[in-house]
Amino acid sequence: MHLTTAQTDRAAGVLLATAAGDALGVPYEFACLPLPADGERPEMLGGGLGPFAPGEWSDDTSMAIAIAEVTATGADLTTEESLDDIAQNFLRWFDGGPPDVGIQTRAVLGATRRRLDRGETGAGRIMRAEAEQYARTHPRSAGNGALMRTAPVTLAHLDDRDRLAEAARSVASLTHADPLAGDSCVLWCEAIRVAVLDGRIDIRAGLDLIPAERAGRWSTWLEQAGSDDPKSFTRNGFTVTALQAATAAVLQTPEPTGMSCRHLQDALYTAVGIGHDTDTVAAIAGGLLGARWGASAVPWFWRRAVHGWPRRDERPSDAHDLVALATLAVRGGKPDDKGWPTTDDVRYTEAASAIVVPHPFDDGVLLGTHATVDHHADAVVSMCRVGRGQTCFAGAAEVVASRLMDSDDPAANPNLEFVLADTADAVRGLRAEGKTVLLHCVAGQQRTPSVAVAYGVMLGHPEEQVRTAIRESMPDARGHGLVWEAASQVADRIETCGRT
Repeated sequence: MHLTTAQTDRAAGVLLATAAGDALGVPYEFACLPLPADGERPEMLGGGLGPFAPGEWSDDTSMAIAIAEVTATGADLTTEESLDDIAQNFLRWFDGGPPDVGIQTRAVLGATRRRLDRGETGAGRIMRAEAEQYARTHPRSAGNGALMRTAPVTLAHLDDRDRLAEAARSVASLTHADPLAGDSCVLWCEAIRVAVLDGRIDIRAGLDLIPAERAGRWSTWLEQAGSDDPKSFTRNGFTVTALQAATAAVLQTPEPTGMSCRHLQDALYTAVGIGHDTDTVAAIAGGLLGARWGASAVPWFWRRAVHGWPRRDERPSDAHDLVALATLAVRGGKPDDKGWPTTDDVRYTEAASAIVVPHPFDDGVLLGTHATVDHHADAVVSMCRVGRGQTCFAGAAEVVASRLMDSDDPAANPNLEFVLADTADAVRGLRAEGKTVLLHCVAGQQRTPSVAVAYGVMLGHPEEQVRTAIRESMPDARGHGLVWEAASQVADRIETCGRT
């Protein structure tokens, strides 16, 4: 299925915002820390029910990644082979001794591991059987553990809502056999599908995919979620109440005037503020918010912070991996024509100067291109597709990737003002830490000079003075176009792009 630039951004936001919500909620889960007071924002402080580091996600995102690794191959999640692969990934995570595992999930995965260790085969089949046995012996088995991880299922079946519903219920059934758990996953996945493709929130879009005998109840529950106080859904270990809590956070948090994509952050703050299973409610809400607003709406300081299972090459997974998995999933497992996002070094053939230019108002900010390699910067802010070992990083220990597009089509940059402000704020934040920063795009003609203007204006210099100085410093700069013209508008908005 071919997606537009904006749709691809929204698909990439599904996993990224799930992880952000999860990490944001971790410290406050089950009142490990008191919820922030009114007017205060939750922070990614770590702690919680395990020794989580600041920004580290919990079981919600780890189990979502176990699914996403299969979707990233282009697999059909309704097949027995795919369900086996997901089940094996769940067990790989479980075998590592994660600090936080739900009671029901622990019981099902533990029983499955014991049977496999005795020589049985078919991880998916065994896991479903154990989930069914658990449901028979535990009347309250419709926990939120299937819903919390369901968002990446959507990315495998954006083009077929019926197959998506089947996949959502099948993946849920690996650990949660209660029909209500499957229903909640169907409803949430369909809402995410609509948000990715159409850029709108419609929680009720999947009601026709629910069996008739339960659809009426779900309609009432969703209506309550849209009107009742979000904090009335604090008992959210139950899959219905967890969905209601996430829905209430999404629907009842107003969209801000200007930079409307900040709704993603505000709604996640609301989700955490509901209390109880804070990381799970915020992770659930994050999947839908990311689908609506895109990866470009997730602020740089969250993208920089989030990390967790699985660990590869002594490095925890991070925002780069989340975006890569989601992007591969919607591309049928295939990278683009430059090998992104799987290649370590995206090879650009575009002509570009290798000369590094100091920012005229801050010589600790270096302006460059994909060809800039001799810069000695400590940190890099990239505004083009990059791999983990991009040549222009030249040993810099810190990389922040921005999703600013070089396009005069407004649809290609739906969050343009926010992304400009957020990218300039990343430069400011890294400079505040004492780092020398390379700011670059492919050829240094549009994105680099535009963000350089935004940064200069942010420092308090007159706009026209900054524009003139940037054009003199970067003679290849176009000096016109949608992105260039929008750069001056961020000065008054920079304090509202997300960070206090």
